[in-house]
Amino acid sequence: MRNCLLLCWLGLCLFWLSGIAGAAEIGVAVDRNPVGLNESFQITFTAAEQPDGSPDFEPLRQDFEIVNQQRSTSASWVNGKSSRNEQWLLTAMAKRSGELTIPAIAFGADSSKPLALTVTETAQPTAKDDELFLEVSATPEQPYVQAQVIYTLKLFRRVQITQASLSEPEIKDALVEKLGEDSTYTTQIKGVDYWVTERKYAIFPQQSGLFTIAPLVLNAEYVSGRQQPRFNGFFNRPSTETRRVVSKAVTLNVRAVPAEFKGAWLGAESLELSESWSDASRQAKVGEPLTRTLTLKAKGATVGQLPELFDKTPIDGIKTYPDQPLLNEDKQSDGLTASREEKIAFIPSKPGEYSLPALHIRWFNTKTHKIEEAALPAAKIKALAVAGTAEPNVAAAAAKPAEPGAVAATPIGVCSDRETRVWQAVSAILALGWLLTVIGLVRRRNGGRTGAGNQAPGESALEKALKRACWENNPQAAKQLLLQWGKTRYGSDSLAGLANCCGETLRSEIDSLNRLLYTPGGQDWQGRDLWAAFSAEPRQVSDVADNGDGLEPLFKI
Repeated sequence: MRNCLLLCWLGLCLFWLSGIAGAAEIGVAVDRNPVGLNESFQITFTAAEQPDGSPDFEPLRQDFEIVNQQRSTSASWVNGKSSRNEQWLLTAMAKRSGELTIPAIAFGADSSKPLALTVTETAQPTAKDDELFLEVSATPEQPYVQAQVIYTLKLFRRVQITQASLSEPEIKDALVEKLGEDSTYTTQIKGVDYWVTERKYAIFPQQSGLFTIAPLVLNAEYVSGRQQPRFNGFFNRPSTETRRVVSKAVTLNVRAVPAEFKGAWLGAESLELSESWSDASRQAKVGEPLTRTLTLKAKGATVGQLPELFDKTPIDGIKTYPDQPLLNEDKQSDGLTASREEKIAFIPSKPGEYSLPALHIRWFNTKTHKIEEAALPAAKIKALAVAGTAEPNVAAAAAKPAEPGAVAATPIGVCSDRETRVWQAVSAILALGWLLTVIGLVRRRNGGRTGAGNQAPGESALEKALKRACWENNPQAAKQLLLQWGKTRYGSDSLAGLANCCGETLRSEIDSLNRLLYTPGGQDWQGRDLWAAFSAEPRQVSDVADNGDGLEPLFKI
């Protein structure tokens, strides 16, 4: 009886566990967040597997009105594997403003997760009963230099537009990136229905001070509602009117880098630093690679702001081979997220345990207005000896005395006196030939230099780009090219650090450029003096020093 009860209990547990393992995962998402009161928006429920039952959307009706509901199913067969996807698309409107929650929706025994949603009061039109108008806003209006500003454009209309053109945001000394795709929805203002087309941009001011985003201009041709008879009234078509709509200008008060922040400036809303290894145990045999992957993600920053992650400090006994960095920018409706991924292969040349230094990245949180640091602790890797590589002890074999009566034999690797003298003579002749060859090469090189005179080397691609930036008086481009040159030649990652490595004239010009970039309001920059100082700076044979153990990447970013 006891055994029967135990088997029944185990069967119930297995049945319960199988039910949990077989539960379908149901995702929920909205097309935008926040949404305005009386604005329609879309809620999408997605299931990769067949859920337990049909959805019950009744709990949703407490705070939302369901305007429309659709269901779609898709199936695919890839590489011998089938996949299924089911979607429920709901068009809804909120019944009140505030912080609402899309409740968990039951699909039989399966269920979706709750989702927070912010509902704001709908903005009023700039003109009463206007059929077509624009609204623009910028958040925040007091950003830090090189930090992200979300610029939102909304086109309100209650007429049918047949053709339209819209200008792009213009702001001096700033980077502008369009975010995601346009979204279209309906809203109601004072009892009047409007169609709304919403577009977002990410703006990154490159200097501190007051900046104005110029008004946007919309030229639209729309149906006026009046009809003009043509061809005796048989052919009629709706008449159209053309109208120009202008938005308001937006002013930004860009703050400079905080005085307490030291080092290369990096401002972001959030930052994440992570690593992974090709072997979790961090072990490799001598001569075999062990790959480390470093990943840096920053929300509200561009890839050009992310620093290099690879530490070029040489490690005795380890050769390092960095790969080309992978750079990516994800442009979503809530902002831009930049990522930088670097892969470094470590190949040990002798067995032992090696230490890699810790990695620290200082950054400024533009939301909390505090300095933070992302770090990875020091890592240790272990190199294992390859089996069967021990060398035979030739000296011990040669020193072993011969047995009486045995014929003397020369061990492998040990030469007789006569053979030794022959090899010594051959080595002397080869050494003399090598010496004569070196002398000839030195004389030829000296002769070539004498014939060449004082001819200056040709300009590299980077120098040509820097020359163009200086002649065009473009301080931002000159800064980026100088930083790239400084990293290659001196390992410096800031203009201040680079200036300390240069001659007095070039140092003075770099300091002047650095002050101009972070001076509120800025001023016109004349770059010809910087190019003249750069051209007079002594050149090196190679901008990259050979550290013996490390190899520079094939591509520099």
